Amino acid sequence: MNETSDFSAAGELVCPAGTPAALRTAVDAGADSVYCGFRNATNARNFPGLNFTAEELEASVAYAHARGARVLLALNTYPPAGKVGLWRDAADIGVRAGVDAFIVADMGVAHYIAETHPGARLHLSVQAAASSPEAIRYYCQHFGVRRVVLPRILTIPEIREIKREIPCEIETFVFGNHGLMVEGRCSLTNWLTGQSTNMDGVCSPASDVTYEREADGSMRSCLAGFTIDAFGPEENAGYPTICKGRYVAPHRPEGYYAFEEPVSLNLGRLLPELMAAGVHAFKIEGRQRSKSYVRSVVSNFRRAVDDIRAGAEPNLADLVALTEGQKETQGAFKSKKWR
Repeated sequence: MNETSDFSAAGELVCPAGTPAALRTAVDAGADSVYCGFRNATNARNFPGLNFTAEELEASVAYAHARGARVLLALNTYPPAGKVGLWRDAADIGVRAGVDAFIVADMGVAHYIAETHPGARLHLSVQAAASSPEAIRYYCQHFGVRRVVLPRILTIPEIREIKREIPCEIETFVFGNHGLMVEGRCSLTNWLTGQSTNMDGVCSPASDVTYEREADGSMRSCLAGFTIDAFGPEENAGYPTICKGRYVAPHRPEGYYAFEEPVSLNLGRLLPELMAAGVHAFKIEGRQRSKSYVRSVVSNFRRAVDDIRAGAEPNLADLVALTEGQKETQGAFKSKKWR
């Protein structure tokens, strides 16, 4: 564990790294911290071609530390009964690699790290869905949690009130997937595929995804044989996730987004208000995204945070092209009525 890490500066930029190459890209683009996970069910982005081996993590930590950046290891899923050893081993490997903090959700995992590695820094994942001062204080008091990643259902005034009542730092998502389904603990795909984000680290596993072209040129995106969405000949077919599928119902025979519309969170214009409310760190979502995406988003937010610190107006106009469906929202942060 790297015990010299300095997390004291507000406005920390926490950036995604799905691969060692993406980690290097994020660090070079100006990330203060980079979060990543292992190639197994211990992290919530357990997809083929993503994530790190133990050796890659160690080399990546060295790369980041040499450039003044930190590495946060995501152990943010829930171990099934009798399989906690995988999470304990991952924590031990992370300590040996010198990671700067662990992002945890499960209380058993948090307890193991706190007891076995008392010098380790713990951040509470959004997967824990802790949105009240009472819940957050519980994790702080019992496991020594130093930071909470708040769910994306809170307005800025609510965040300000929470900050007054908790003894730890606050981190919020500022860009990327809106991800509101039970605030990170979604099990929708478990109904069709037997795997879920919170238990297996997999939302819509690629092995269950198919695309079917119709005679008129339209495209259907399917999950486990079920049509999740359909797209016209001129439309780009999206990845099939149940929460962002279009469905027909007796009252909406034309089809509609029953859960949430494909749209990206973008809080660039709210960064000054979030800082004033006591938010310590800004999190960018996107461990499944390309190096180009990481470079563009991280460099834009780096300039924005630096502008705010210098008393200037941040400019994030270039990010609309990187949002899902070229649509963006401030979600619940500005108002509870975003739909």
